Amino acid sequence: MEAALEAHPPMIVMSRLPGRVLRGEHATGEQLRAVAAALNRLHRLPPQVVEETEPAAWGPAAAVAKTRALAGRRPDLGSDPLVHEAFRAGIACLASTAPDTLTTNPLPPVLGLADGNHANYLWDDHEGRVRLLDWEDSGRNDRAFELGEVTEHISRVDVALDAERLLAHLDLAPGEGERVRDFRRLIALGWFLQLGPDGPATPHNPVGTLKRQAERILRLLG
Repeated sequence: MEAALEAHPPMIVMSRLPGRVLRGEHATGEQLRAVAAALNRLHRLPPQVVEETEPAAWGPAAAVAKTRALAGRRPDLGSDPLVHEAFRAGIACLASTAPDTLTTNPLPPVLGLADGNHANYLWDDHEGRVRLLDWEDSGRNDRAFELGEVTEHISRVDVALDAERLLAHLDLAPGEGERVRDFRRLIALGWFLQLGPDGPATPHNPVGTLKRQAERILRLLG
């Protein structure tokens, strides 16, 4: 609302947004429509605005490279047979050419948050709308990747948004649905590889998340 960045000390005045974040609760049909409306609105920014924006650091190429690097370290995923089945399926997917095709975007880029954490979606009961928070990693990005982030971010285990119902409310271009599906697989696999007994994502998630993520991987990979 107001800023004096060259002052001593610098000063910024911000407003407070009403509402509550959607992480940790069952999203209703109304809330899912509001999330979709917020994403559609963001992704319709004029091309000249998007082109003037720096690319997001977290995007397709970074995700492919990170997920392959995680898999290459052969992380400790415990002894559950289902988890190891998901690991084998994931390794096969990463060894194929499918992930490499995702690094070239056939569609115009969009401005995106580059962070699918459901805590970044603020529901306003009074206005019936969702506002997007946490723009520190935002930038020019692939829309299919952004939608994969929203639907497969590990925050979904805290009572998830229904991915299929959300995607049904979004304006997808012809062929974009397949790219969203492939990004969902990649992003879900990236989280899976960080959920072993000593994995970096384990301390922040409920007990049993690794097995639930293994089931998710097998379902997404078909």
